[in-house]
Amino acid sequence: MHEGIIAELNHLDGPELLAPLVTDLFRGKVALVSSFGAESAVLLHMAASIDRSLPIVTLDTGKLFAETVAYRTQLTALLGLTDVRIVTPRANVLRVLDGSGSLHRSDPDRCCHIRKVLPLEKALSGFKAWISGRKRYHGGVRTDVATLEETDGRLKIEPLARFTRQQIEVYLDHHRLPRHPLIENGYFSIGCAPCTVACGSADNPRAGRWSGLSKTECGIHRSPIPSHNPVPSASRFPVA
Repeated sequence: MHEGIIAELNHLDGPELLAPLVTDLFRGKVALVSSFGAESAVLLHMAASIDRSLPIVTLDTGKLFAETVAYRTQLTALLGLTDVRIVTPRANVLRVLDGSGSLHRSDPDRCCHIRKVLPLEKALSGFKAWISGRKRYHGGVRTDVATLEETDGRLKIEPLARFTRQQIEVYLDHHRLPRHPLIENGYFSIGCAPCTVACGSADNPRAGRWSGLSKTECGIHRSPIPSHNPVPSASRFPVA
């Protein structure tokens, strides 16, 4: 369905990729999904520089760190985002399937499904494309993440897929963007509080997610289509 767009724009990254998709090809039909986590400020800043009214969908699972909620408020105000949609799991589903709030201990996959996957599916209803912030250097199944791919009839957009950690850090510094407050406490990747520990490294930033389990993803991202496009030149960024 979107083969032509993918072929035409797949070589672009960052704001160069976002601009035509947000302002033209999918205007009014695309949303950005953000966790307001460790590196979220980069993609949010790029999007705000193009269109501050772009819908920003963020999942509040009921298990977030208080620091993440505060960071969301801070970035929303700083970047002038005008359409941040805080999506929560359905109360009746939680009551039936996780009444004690401890499902993450016995079945983390099911916990993620009812607190993340199902709410996001509903939130994206009506959108023809969505933007995510996955990066190849995070490793695991993300090593070959495509910049553009078709998923469930929608175009999936990954403007930062080919970015390196150095490029992310340079962008944050150049634009004087605030870091997530938990980074200084040793968190390289930040999800729900019960399933995230202060762990990880520059080479393996997601090590602190579901530490000790084989689980590495929450389920909102399907397996990426392998792509081996080159990493963008560092000289092209950080200017948005």
